[in-house]
Amino acid sequence: MRLRRYRTEDLPILARLFGETVRQVNCRDYTLPQVEAWAAGEADLLARDSWFQRLYTLVAEADGRIVGYGNVEDTGYLDHLFVRWDCQGQGIAAALCDALEAHCRELGVDAVTVHASKTALPFFLGRGYAIEREQQVPCRGQVLTNYALEKIL
Repeated sequence: MRLRRYRTEDLPILARLFGETVRQVNCRDYTLPQVEAWAAGEADLLARDSWFQRLYTLVAEADGRIVGYGNVEDTGYLDHLFVRWDCQGQGIAAALCDALEAHCRELGVDAVTVHASKTALPFFLGRGYAIEREQQVPCRGQVLTNYALEKIL
């Protein structure tokens, strides 16, 4: 597996990866209406090339295909971290998160924050993130629970 910076031509693949992962993985922790509301964001991502470009976005590739991606703002807010539903548990998220946190350290950021889903919560807690609060987030007529977390670097 290798990590590289995001390129515009990655956009359709990342959007599909996002939608498929939410539908296949997050369905363990959210209702079907919640999952469908969240996964509908796949279409929105197709119009967000400038957002992917503005953030420090890394793409994980293995065996010639994209298997995950993540991005972080210069403030230390980790916005997206998604790994293909059929590639979970292979260390891809950890590698992406290591690189995103290292980028924040290089920028002199003191802490990384993230709004983690119920599904991602154990991953981030295992990396030393602490829960600041539980949140109820509106999403296309549904309300999703997530958690505001912080890790001091």
